[in-house]
Amino acid sequence: MRKVLLPGEQVIVVTRPQPRMLIVPALLFVVVPALAAYACAWVVKGGPAKLVPLIPQEWTPWLIAVCLGLAAWVLLGYCLPRVITWQATRYILTSQRLVTRYGMLRRRDQQIPLAAVRHVAIEQSLLQRLLRSGNISLETGYPLGTKVPDVPEVATFRNFILDAIGDLPRGDAFGAEGTTNNPGEDLPWEMREGGRDER
Repeated sequence: MRKVLLPGEQVIVVTRPQPRMLIVPALLFVVVPALAAYACAWVVKGGPAKLVPLIPQEWTPWLIAVCLGLAAWVLLGYCLPRVITWQATRYILTSQRLVTRYGMLRRRDQQIPLAAVRHVAIEQSLLQRLLRSGNISLETGYPLGTKVPDVPEVATFRNFILDAIGDLPRGDAFGAEGTTNNPGEDLPWEMREGGRDER
C-alpha cells in the first residue's frame, strides 16, 4: 500500500473482515479428518462387509479412497476457498480515502475519497452486535452508496473515518461544481463576461 500512497497521505488502519466467517471451516477442518480416519479404520476392520455382506473384501482400497476423497473435497472445496477469500480481503483507511480490496488472483479494488463522504452509518445484526462487528454504509451523494461488509470493531472504525474526514484540509477540497467549499473566499481567477480573464 505504501507504493500507491498519494503525497501527504498516511495509512490509519488496515484490517480484514470479521473472522466469524471462518468458524464453520475451522470446525470442519478438525471434524472432517477425524471422521475420515474413523471411516477408514472401520473399512479396514471389515465394517462394510458386516453391514452389507455382498461387498467383497477386494473393495477395501476403493472404499478407503472414497473416504479420503470426500474428506479432501470438503477441505479443498469448501474450507480453503473461504480462508483464501478472508485472507485476500482488506479494508485500508488512509488520511484521504477508504480502499477495499477483494481477491488474490483476480483483484478488485474500490476507492472512496473521504472528501466525497457525506454520511457514515452502521448496520448490525444480532450476531454482529455480539461480536462488535457490522456493515458500514457510506453515502457520497451519488445514487448508489457504498457498503463495507463485516468490519471488525465497527464503532472504532467508524470513528477513525469521521476523524479522518474532520482532519481533511478544507481550503483545498473542491465541491461538485468545481468551486471551493469556502463560499467567502474569492475565486482563484477573475471571471469576466466572455469567460476567464487571461490578463
